[in-house]
Amino acid sequence: MTVTERVAPARPGRRLPALALTGALVLALMLAVTLLGGCFRDPQKMLRIGTNVWIGSEPLYLARDLGQLDPKAVRLVEYPSASEVLRAYRNQAIDGMVISLDELLGLAVDGLQPRVVLVADISHGADVVVGRAGMRSMADLRGRPVAVEGGAVGALVLSRALDLAGMHAGEVEVVHLDSNEQPDAFEQGRVDGAVTFDPYRTRLLAAGATTLFDSSLIPGEIVDLVAIRADVLERQPASVRALLSGWFRAVDYIGRDPLDAARRMGIRQQASAESFLASLRLLHLPSRDENKEMIGGPQPELVANAQRLAKLMVAAGLLRTAPGLDSLLAPGPLAELPP
Repeated sequence: MTVTERVAPARPGRRLPALALTGALVLALMLAVTLLGGCFRDPQKMLRIGTNVWIGSEPLYLARDLGQLDPKAVRLVEYPSASEVLRAYRNQAIDGMVISLDELLGLAVDGLQPRVVLVADISHGADVVVGRAGMRSMADLRGRPVAVEGGAVGALVLSRALDLAGMHAGEVEVVHLDSNEQPDAFEQGRVDGAVTFDPYRTRLLAAGATTLFDSSLIPGEIVDLVAIRADVLERQPASVRALLSGWFRAVDYIGRDPLDAARRMGIRQQASAESFLASLRLLHLPSRDENKEMIGGPQPELVANAQRLAKLMVAAGLLRTAPGLDSLLAPGPLAELPP
């Protein structure tokens, strides 16, 4: 909207008093501000979405690269680790994030009101525990230092791996290291094992590590989500829809041209297209219809998964109590997407 200021000219031979002229200008300016305020009242702010270095977040960056993510609606903010993404969300530096289900439960228990708008991926082998060459099982890590990121997902993977091996947490020496610090620590001999994921998994394997456990042994437990703060979800519905639209366009592109998609995504992950595709096969990216079943409807599948996971986490001391789960899901934006 534009505002055109019209001031009647003075009659020939007469001058407007200075006070009257000043008053007229002030009134005109006040009118312009009022009208402009009406034009720009409650603008859609840019949605700030935090991610860490993780292959499951790459479809968002692919959408941006393809021009399918509106830069006026969504800003992607990358952090070196999941721990820093969580810290940024707690400090309100971001409005939403790509987050694992176990981390989401921790935020919900703390009253931080994350709302799930998308199931991004389900891990089928992408999250692993590795050890030194020659190690064959989790038992070989007994008494050894194991690198684990401070967030809940690393602790959960380690807890489940030890549990399935008939071991307990006290049987390994936990060394808290962010995911990006783990390969150097392993190569320098400061740790003998690590709970990790790509691209760090590939680097650790290249350094001689061997896989002792992977998430295919705990199907459905390691799930990554896109979650938005509840109040932001209410204020910025158009931006949330732009985010979801960009995501599904990128996933569709991966299906149509997987090699080019992997080439584009691999650049950021410092991996070849072939290597990135191999890593991507360890994830399942749910379709739009699958997402509707997982977070919408009378019996969302994600609620059942979250209930099982919360019970496991409480038993393992990773969660002090199970949060209410139904209120964590926000299927509305997905349902409102045009076909």
